[in-house]
Amino acid sequence: MAGHIHTAEIVWTCEGENFAKGRYSRGHVWRFDGGVEVPASASPAVVPQPYSLVDAVDPEEAFLAAVSSCHMMTFLDLARRDGFVIAAYSDKAEAMLERIAPGRMGITKVTLRPAITFRAEAEPDEAKLSELHHLAHEMCFIANSVRCDIVVEAEPVRLVAPE
Repeated sequence: MAGHIHTAEIVWTCEGENFAKGRYSRGHVWRFDGGVEVPASASPAVVPQPYSLVDAVDPEEAFLAAVSSCHMMTFLDLARRDGFVIAAYSDKAEAMLERIAPGRMGITKVTLRPAITFRAEAEPDEAKLSELHHLAHEMCFIANSVRCDIVVEAEPVRLVAPE
């Protein structure tokens, strides 16, 4: 896996004659291997409609989803290796976009709020859960690639009976 190159194709086409005036759609498409296409756009919070698309993924959302997804996949593998059985995992993550310098914006903080359901009769030890989240953060490829703070505020554990 070391040295693996990941690819994405980003496709945008100008429509109309208002590019020079800044009145053009920021809507575009992200294409990934396997044929997946994702509609994308600038965030309506950054570029007002109709020049942005509400029903498309914006780069800030994609960044947040990548951080959350990477943490989840790493956590699930670590939990499995420790003998836990996970029945469900969800996260209502947030990213804070702020001015970081004159004319510059950046994501300054990501907060992950994982809600995990364990297939077990008793709740896992809180210290062990904290350790698993810490290790997941340390091992997450995406977290290792960004500069902003990433905070994990895990929701209370849920249990379902073992099968």
